[in-house]
Amino acid sequence: MIYIGATNNLFRRIEEHKNRINPTSFTAKNHLDKLIYFEYFENIDDAFKREKQLKNWHRDWKFNLIKEKNPNFDEINLNDLF
Repeated sequence: MIYIGATNNLFRRIEEHKNRINPTSFTAKNHLDKLIYFEYFENIDDAFKREKQLKNWHRDWKFNLIKEKNPNFDEINLNDLF
């Protein structure tokens, strides 16, 4: 399963998902708490546009996009990147 969302603080958002802050959310119910792909945008409006675009893509297209950058679907540790 894939979850797509936009945030202004990726570190915080990941912790919220890992700790299931909202136990009734889609991510909590489906145990989605691993970051395997992300895109960075300077402008939040651009991020929301991209989020909407990706949510309309076919599942295979999303998987192919992820595979380009992360072929093994390994969890990304942001502390290693920033």
